[in-house]
Amino acid sequence: MNHPTFQRPIFKSRVVPVIVISEVSQAVPMAHALLAGGIDVMEITLRHRAGLAAIEAVANNAPQMHVGAGTVTRAAEMQQVHDAGARFALSPGMSDALVQAAMDCRMPFMPGVMTPSEVMRARDHGFGLMKLFPAAQAGGMAMLKAMSGPLGDVQFCPTGGVTPENMAAFLKLSNVAMVGGSWLTPADAVAAQDWARITALAKEALAQVPGLQ
Repeated sequence: MNHPTFQRPIFKSRVVPVIVISEVSQAVPMAHALLAGGIDVMEITLRHRAGLAAIEAVANNAPQMHVGAGTVTRAAEMQQVHDAGARFALSPGMSDALVQAAMDCRMPFMPGVMTPSEVMRARDHGFGLMKLFPAAQAGGMAMLKAMSGPLGDVQFCPTGGVTPENMAAFLKLSNVAMVGGSWLTPADAVAAQDWARITALAKEALAQVPGLQ
């Protein structure tokens, strides 16, 4: 299909911080803290009204960071995050309108799926990399293992229930390209502007990625 389906990651990190930013001023220091820890991607969600401006701030001031827009649930938001400078978009689900909007603005897009039928529908649209969300409620590692047989030609980014304790196990699965999680940017560290702690958490996460030790 002639549209960006995000078949392969455009960034190096297999750990994707999922971030809710409430103050735009937090965005760029957070991006630099993650980069210092070796993580070159961040998903800034649209769950807070500051999200769009935070994406723009990172895109303009931290060009080494691959900033993506998360929680894109409406077609109009796809053009908005594209214009703000997001390099890719993610959604907890998938709709025909979102797919069309991604095609229209040439935005690499990772749709959310939870069931085999949803995976098959996304694959029919040409997507080879999907967000399993919420991963824990969808069955977690057991579900991913079960789908690897009949749907072994697609890859996933499980998000929702991924922790420092189970991250490595997720990443060892053959159909897991990366994982997403919110533990890398804890609210108390962000509020205190403790960027050194976020850098340390990034380094700790990367140390657990299979093949990088």
